[in-house]
Amino acid sequence: MKYDRKRVLVTGGAGFLGSHLCERLLADGCDVLCVDNFFTGAKGNIAHLLDNPFFELMRHDVTFPLYVEVDEIFNLACPASPIHYQRDPVQTTKTSVHGAINVLGLAKRINAKVFQASTSEVYGDPEIHPQTEDYRGNVNPIGPRACYDEGKRCAETLFFDYWRQHSLRIKVARIFNTYGPRMHPDDGRVVSNFIVQALKGEPITLYGDGNQTRSFCFVDDLIEGFVRLMNSPDEITGPINLGNPRELTIRQLAELVVAMTGAKSEIVFKPLPADDPMQRQPDITLARTHLGGWEPKVPLEQGLEKTIAYFRERIVLG
Repeated sequence: MKYDRKRVLVTGGAGFLGSHLCERLLADGCDVLCVDNFFTGAKGNIAHLLDNPFFELMRHDVTFPLYVEVDEIFNLACPASPIHYQRDPVQTTKTSVHGAINVLGLAKRINAKVFQASTSEVYGDPEIHPQTEDYRGNVNPIGPRACYDEGKRCAETLFFDYWRQHSLRIKVARIFNTYGPRMHPDDGRVVSNFIVQALKGEPITLYGDGNQTRSFCFVDDLIEGFVRLMNSPDEITGPINLGNPRELTIRQLAELVVAMTGAKSEIVFKPLPADDPMQRQPDITLARTHLGGWEPKVPLEQGLEKTIAYFRERIVLG
C-alpha cells in the first residue's frame, strides 16, 4: 500500500517559527519530523503536538549530519535574535554554515526538496529602501552581528551552489521581522521586549531616538508564505522576501503596545547597538507575483492583541 502522507523534516522545529510551521504541516496532512537541539527552542512550544501520531520529535544539532528519509526539508535551525546568536557567535556561524551543508547533503542523498529560512539581515543596514531581492546588502563582516548576517549569506551561497552543481530543488525565503505567540520572552526583540516590559509595569526601553523603522509580520501570515513557496513550481527558487511592508517607527510600536496593554510604563532611551539597521521594509512584489498573490492579512493591532494575550498568560502563570 502506498504511503500517501508527505514526510516533512523541520529543523529548528521547536522554535517560535518552527513550532507554528509544524502545526500547519500537520493540519495539511503531513507526517512531520521535528528536529531541535533546544538551544533556543522549547519543548513547551510543541508539547501539544506530542500525542499526534504523525508528529515525531528528535533532539539533534544540525551541525552534525542527520540520516533520515523524508520528502521535504524546512531548514529553520539557527538562533535568530541578537541576544541569542551573539551569546555563542562561533556556534551561530557553524549552525548556519555546517547546518546548511548537512541539510543540503541530506537533501541530495534522498532527492528531497529543501527550504532555507534566510533573513532580511542579509541586507545589513540597507542603503536602498524598501529592500528588493536583487539588493546585495550593506553588511559589516567583522561586526558583532556578522555571525548571523554572514552565516545566513553563506548558507544562501551554499543553497544556490547545490542548485547549480547538483540540480537540487531549493527554496530560499528572506524573513523580515515576525511576531506572535511563542516568541521567546527574553529574545531581545522589540515586540516581545515591549510587551513583557509593559505587562510587568517596567520602563519601555528604546534604543537610539526611536525613529528607526521596522515592518512586522504576524506569524500565521509568514507560515502561509513558507507553505506557498515550498509548493511553488521548481523554477521558483527565491530568494523571496516574506514580511509585512507596513512600516512604522520603533517609538510608534512602543506607544501602541503601551496603549493596548493599558500599562503605565514610561519610555526610556538607551544608546543604539552596533550595526543596528535604521530602516527595514520588504518589497514583496516577487512574493505577490510568484506565490499566488501572497501578502500579509493580519493587521498589526490584531496580531499584537493575540501576542499580548499569550504573554499575559505566561507572566500571570509564571
